[in-house]
Amino acid sequence: MSANSADQPVRVEVVLVKAGRVKIRYPAELLADDGTHVTVRAPWAGDGVRDFGFVRFEPGDVFTEHYWRDRWYSVKEVRTADGTLKGHYCDITRPAGLSGGRLAVEDLDLDLWVSADGTDVRRLDEDEFAASGLAATDPEAAAAAVAALDELDARARESGLDALLG
Repeated sequence: MSANSADQPVRVEVVLVKAGRVKIRYPAELLADDGTHVTVRAPWAGDGVRDFGFVRFEPGDVFTEHYWRDRWYSVKEVRTADGTLKGHYCDITRPAGLSGGRLAVEDLDLDLWVSADGTDVRRLDEDEFAASGLAATDPEAAAAAVAALDELDARARESGLDALLG
């Protein structure tokens, strides 16, 4: 089988930038790209276990991540190694860009967690967002970020998990 075989998964590097610095970078398998919506899959890229209290991300977890070139958020479906859905972690970001095998996205601090059964919907890091100063330095981006969080929160509460990707 050659390196260009259709059987070989296409790999990309996901690069998450926060406050002008690379927060994390990791390899992922490109599952789909329709020109607007990019979907990748990657194992948990953090060091060890990250326990938020309401969910634990840990080695073996698999993230199917959805990014858009025209939306101010990404949605990450989180499953255990055996395929059990933990929930969806939504990052409020600037629209993503994919070029030269690099999927770049800028994290704007706001996040939303939706549990697997949809009963626990949590807005996260609003204090970090306020402290970031984005409202003063880029009010249009700050307004887009807040609108994106409000939209995802409303979708999750009114229509459930499937609405997050709609």
